[in-house]
Amino acid sequence: MGVTGPIRVVVAKPGLDGHDRGAKVIARALRDAGMEVIYTGLHQTPEQIVDTAIQEDADAIGLSILSGAHNTLFVKVIELLEQRDAEDIKVFGGGIIPEADIAPLKEKGVAAIFTPGATTQSIVDWVNTHVRQAAQA
Repeated sequence: MGVTGPIRVVVAKPGLDGHDRGAKVIARALRDAGMEVIYTGLHQTPEQIVDTAIQEDADAIGLSILSGAHNTLFVKVIELLEQRDAEDIKVFGGGIIPEADIAPLKEKGVAAIFTPGATTQSIVDWVNTHVRQAAQA
């Protein structure tokens, strides 16, 4: 069964973080690169994010977290995907995430973390390379 159509990405701002400029920039860059992007808006719960990703038949979820709750929120999204038999949806993200937290997050299932200074092109390239490959496997 081959994958057809554009890559579908849910871009979400989980938790209480109220700053979404970066998420909107990434959403726009992914859309400009030909992907279908569903931006969920601010203050989403992990449950809302996972529900949206499943309902929208997303290939990936991109989380933007600036609040410091990345260790909790990333892991909760991954746990909910596992509970809903949707582990094929890749989770990636970015924000203010200390270098020391990146490896443990990846061990728990986060596919990629982009920190401040990452270019939109590097994120687009990563999604094109890693999400489509996973979807075709």
